[in-house]
Amino acid sequence: MRPFNGFLVLIGTLLTGAGYGATFLLSMRFRYVGGSDVDTGLTLVGAMVGTFVGVPLVGWLSHHRIGAARMTSLAALCVGVGVAGFALIERVGVLEVIPAFLVGLGWGAFYLAAPISLAERTDDAERGFWFLRFGTFQMAGIGGCPALAGFAIHSWHWTLTGVLYVVSACCVLAALILELFGRVSPLSSLPSAPERWWRGIGAVARTRAMYPVLMVALGACVFSGLMTFQMSLVQGTHAQASTFFSVYAVTVVVVRWLLTRFVVSLRRETATKVLLVMMLLGIVAMFAVPYHVSAHAAAAVLLATGYGLAYPVIQTQAVNDSAAVHRRAALTWFVAAYFIGVFGFPSLGGWVLVHVGKDALLTLIALCGLMALMLAFLGDRKQVEVLSVKV
Repeated sequence: MRPFNGFLVLIGTLLTGAGYGATFLLSMRFRYVGGSDVDTGLTLVGAMVGTFVGVPLVGWLSHHRIGAARMTSLAALCVGVGVAGFALIERVGVLEVIPAFLVGLGWGAFYLAAPISLAERTDDAERGFWFLRFGTFQMAGIGGCPALAGFAIHSWHWTLTGVLYVVSACCVLAALILELFGRVSPLSSLPSAPERWWRGIGAVARTRAMYPVLMVALGACVFSGLMTFQMSLVQGTHAQASTFFSVYAVTVVVVRWLLTRFVVSLRRETATKVLLVMMLLGIVAMFAVPYHVSAHAAAAVLLATGYGLAYPVIQTQAVNDSAAVHRRAALTWFVAAYFIGVFGFPSLGGWVLVHVGKDALLTLIALCGLMALMLAFLGDRKQVEVLSVKV
């Protein structure tokens, strides 16, 4: 793939990732219009429903006339319309479910269609390079959006509504850039025929691939819990949510850019455990934020390093631990589990935060991280048992 064409898809990914990153501003938005974190969580359930519509749409439509590249463009546009919908909300009500559904629909479709469009346009030798860069730009957009939004609000005195409209415009620009990418980038290989991935869950569940599928759901709970409610978690302390978002965005880009090859060279099971422990330490550091502000930055660094690198490692495990015929199903269920955690957890977390308190929410998040670590050990035990049977 030509560098210019790759530049188009990376910039489109960065801007679309910013649209998803705008969901971390919803806690502030709902408080501004008279709501609470319960409303934030319930609204994101609508986004979760949207992702379960967007994911199968990619499987059904990307192999026909629309194509995966155009699907990414339409998905970015859908995210932008959803973000603009949040900007239009002036009071709490049932209507906020509509923009949440649109954001979830667009992000769910983009999350699968973008890697497919890259895979169709790269060969085996260069695909790893472009996938690494794709993941880096995606995370930069996700973490960078709330960080820049906080800076614009506090330093330039922008309104949150204005910020959301700017993010929406970025997503529209991303849609145009991704459409251009599809037009100027010819396919290097024909897309394979779609398979009925929903029928593969039984086969996936009978293999070790089920462990990383469950682990990513729990890891996504940690990620969404700390990011979605970050502004509420630091309220009453000397820490600023924008600092957490900024440190997270910079760290995840740097570690993915510099350390991914090193982590991949390690034994996957060992790397997974070490990274999940770092993620847990990041949660522990959040407990210390009221006592010392430096713990806030430490939490962001540990979460970015642990979760940021663990995700691609366990994604590789999910694919490699499943039979070749079921690998697409394993990847699709992996993505679905991620969305259950990232959009589903805030509904529970918001209720806990409002009715029980910050420490209870952090404890719940820590339990999710601990369960993910336990699954990593259980997965190793399953491998040992399988090897013993073969011997």
